[in-house]
Amino acid sequence: MQTKVKMPRVGENVNSVFVVDIKVQPGSEISIGDTLISVETDKATVDIESPVAGRVIELLVKLDDEIQPGMPYVIVETS
Repeated sequence: MQTKVKMPRVGENVNSVFVVDIKVQPGSEISIGDTLISVETDKATVDIESPVAGRVIELLVKLDDEIQPGMPYVIVETS
């Protein structure tokens, strides 16, 4: 089954973040808790962890993209 992993809210007043690092590529095997991307708010850099385990199918973001909470940023094939 393919799962679109969505950006969580990283702070109460944070409405968007910028992608500053991508830690996985299509084909990467991931576990729950693995860091998928790093994002930057106006105050900090935050690692975003995977809520699912599986294989990365597609990245939906690239470096410097601005994304909001709830936006999908990666598609993972889960079992």
